[in-house]
Amino acid sequence: EDEDEDEDEDEDEEEVGLASRVVESRITLVDLAGSERQSKTGASGTVLDESISINKSLFVLRKTIKALAARSQGRTDVSVPYRDSKLTSLLSPSLGGNSITLMIACVNSSDAYIEDSYSTLSYAALASTIVNDPRINLDPQSRMIAELKDEVGDDH
Repeated sequence: EDEDEDEDEDEDEEEVGLASRVVESRITLVDLAGSERQSKTGASGTVLDESISINKSLFVLRKTIKALAARSQGRTDVSVPYRDSKLTSLLSPSLGGNSITLMIACVNSSDAYIEDSYSTLSYAALASTIVNDPRINLDPQSRMIAELKDEVGDDH
């Protein structure tokens, strides 16, 4: 019975150690429905202004993805335009941060949308070349405790 109690105590200590670590996560879901073409939608007024804003954000997102892809290929002279749109500012932790990012590209098999489908696939292919460095995000106190425990564990 003493061995069982010792094992229970070890398990309790492990659970306390895990419970004292606070891990932060974020999930961002974005539906990029595609470019808004005025000629196809016939938009005017406020809707046209919104379409122009969406197109600008998508343009900046494409520039950002191109810059991140270039950096992933070793180019250090490239500036990433995160601040050029609200969309890229919001997505910056996911695009080039320390996160795991998944992009789902939806295309239409109809010949009428061949240009849009090709653009989407080339966009996704470029995005797939971006290399992120995913890490666990600990709150500062938990990070310091873990570092100190590692330091003490290394010396003894």
